[in-house]
Amino acid sequence: MQEKDSAPSLLESLRQRSAAVHDARGSARPHLPDAREIDRRLLVAFRWLDEALRHLEVIRPVVAHRFALAGMLTIVTPRYDRGFVSCRRTSVRGFELIERIEIHYRMANDEAVRIEVQPGAAFVTEEQLRSAQLDYRYAIEQDAARGSRRGVFVVTPAVMAMVRFVVDYDRGLVAATLCNVDRFEAVTLAFAADDIGEPALEDLVRLMLGEPNAFLRRAPVAGIGLAPAARPPAASLSPSRYRAGAD
Repeated sequence: MQEKDSAPSLLESLRQRSAAVHDARGSARPHLPDAREIDRRLLVAFRWLDEALRHLEVIRPVVAHRFALAGMLTIVTPRYDRGFVSCRRTSVRGFELIERIEIHYRMANDEAVRIEVQPGAAFVTEEQLRSAQLDYRYAIEQDAARGSRRGVFVVTPAVMAMVRFVVDYDRGLVAATLCNVDRFEAVTLAFAADDIGEPALEDLVRLMLGEPNAFLRRAPVAGIGLAPAARPPAASLSPSRYRAGAD
């Protein structure tokens, strides 16, 4: 008697079909970058930036930038004063990894800037100065010669700048936000995590100092889903804040 062809059971057939679908989905899934390798690169970047800022505080170089505020005032070629770099860690895929690195630094000139306005226009001027993170004193003075009053702002010519790197481990991206680095505004660039290395950091410091560089051309402007551009907080730049969160 001829044996019948053996056919897989229903359950075996389901196993085969399920495995085929699983393999197809796995091949279509994008490769997740090695989170620990990204963390290692960021730790190297943090240490590099920490050393660079300590040298800058000793040298206190002139910064070849021009910071203009709506025709109201201009701070030209301030001197690098002081700064610090910090990092913060978070739990990612079961590991404590770097979530962000932040640089805060101060550039300043010696002579205060005096701005005279009509008292009724003082509110607009005050809002612009606050938006630019500029310190000031305000008083109303009497103009005896004209028999009128004027509002006087005495502005400390010190620019507070920030650079923030925020990591997206799932996408292998680093959002780099620069605020008040070369002008009074903020921009966020989207870097591939592999691109955060010494060449990019060198270009960043050159940008901070106003030297020719290509940092702003190294990555596209960030889109939706990455860290938004933001004004830096009014942070203290005391030496005790150096290397915070590096352990």
